[in-house]
Amino acid sequence: MSLHADLTDDARTRLHAQRRNSTISSLVIACLVVTLLALVLGVFLLPNLVKDPSVVIVYPPGPEPEPEPPKPVVPTRFDRNPSRPPRAMCKVLVSNIPSPTAVRVTDVEVTTPSMDFGLNDDFGDGWTKGNGREFDHIPPILRKRCSTDRMARLKESGGNTECEDAVMKSLRWLKETQNEDGSWTEKNQAAMTGFAVLAFLGHCETPKSPEFGDTVSRAITYLVDVGLKNDGRITSSPLNSNHWVYEHGIATYALAESYTFCNQLGSPIPMLDTVTKQAGDIIIDGQGKSGGWVYRFAPTNAGDNSVGFWQIQALKACKHTGLWSDSKFKNVSRKALEYLDRVQGDNGAIGYGSNPARSPGLTGGGVLAFQMWHKGRSKNVKSGIKYISANTKFNWDDGSSDLYYHYYNAQAMINHGGSAWKKYNRLFRDELLKNQNQDGTWTSNATKHGSLHMNTCLATFMLEVYYRFLPGTGAK
Repeated sequence: MSLHADLTDDARTRLHAQRRNSTISSLVIACLVVTLLALVLGVFLLPNLVKDPSVVIVYPPGPEPEPEPPKPVVPTRFDRNPSRPPRAMCKVLVSNIPSPTAVRVTDVEVTTPSMDFGLNDDFGDGWTKGNGREFDHIPPILRKRCSTDRMARLKESGGNTECEDAVMKSLRWLKETQNEDGSWTEKNQAAMTGFAVLAFLGHCETPKSPEFGDTVSRAITYLVDVGLKNDGRITSSPLNSNHWVYEHGIATYALAESYTFCNQLGSPIPMLDTVTKQAGDIIIDGQGKSGGWVYRFAPTNAGDNSVGFWQIQALKACKHTGLWSDSKFKNVSRKALEYLDRVQGDNGAIGYGSNPARSPGLTGGGVLAFQMWHKGRSKNVKSGIKYISANTKFNWDDGSSDLYYHYYNAQAMINHGGSAWKKYNRLFRDELLKNQNQDGTWTSNATKHGSLHMNTCLATFMLEVYYRFLPGTGAK
């Protein structure tokens, strides 16, 4: 017999709720147990699951190839003021990732650059502008004054650093005393300006020189303007005076050298070629029947060597310009040297005119004329050098230091070279150096009719003689 109890609806509802709660509690407890087991397993098993990091293996490059023989390092002349490279050339790639590629670096022997140059106290700045090739087409006899071996040549020829310092002091004085119109002094401005231009060019200070370029350009322009006003006659003196020919010769000498440098350096000065050509033609046409030149370029059989030597030097400078054919100078130079040969004394002296005993101190000018026109080994030069060696002195406080004569002697003697030059160099160099004024000038009471400006220029020429020209001995 079975007993059955019927549950009420309320009891049945409470029973279902109790079963649901029991199920949920069981599930929560099961999840907690699983989580706890996972944590326990993690604590004990984690060290065994962590492995060492992988090792990155970098394979070295293959065997280094056999080294190639080093190529000779070709000396290169660098621009002292190089232009800034464009920005496109200045990009730099930087990598922070090591590369497995090996780059072989060749050992190159680099010569330490000389520190003896580049301070404007050694050689003209005109030399170093551009790509360093501007002077390639300058005649060699002029180009050497601008070369980088100039200081070496100065010392080899008997000069020293004091000579160079003295030249720089004088050039700076000239710069400071230039007139507003580009000339110098208040008298004979054309000649005095010509002297100054020759002094600057003698140190290779051209219109491109940073320190003296403006000074040189203004001076050349002044001389051109004077020539334009006088149909090629470059003088500040009246044309009916005796001394305008002196001025013309000196100024033409300066303009011809200026044209050669300006033309090759790409620094044209308006009408410089025209005036130089006119001035040179006036000298050629003004030669006398004798072969010499006199005051006012008169067609006479006489000759004044003091005037003539400046015309001879000017014509040599004109020949370098290329404005005339070489044949134009053959006849005029031949006649000039024939005249000097006739007036040279048996003792080798060459004086003011036909009488060699009158102003024999000009002998150096005659010797220089022969040397300039390729007769450096002639008997005229040899006898003239002997006369200078035997009769020349240089004592600053007496008449033996007349710089007008020694301007020629210095050039003639260094061109000849040898023991005669060494003797003469010992005679004048240190005496000239120790008598330079603090401001860079030379005050000489021995130079007849010489001004402070003229004396300073003549002394500067003498100290530039070590590099201003190539030796004119006639050697090939």
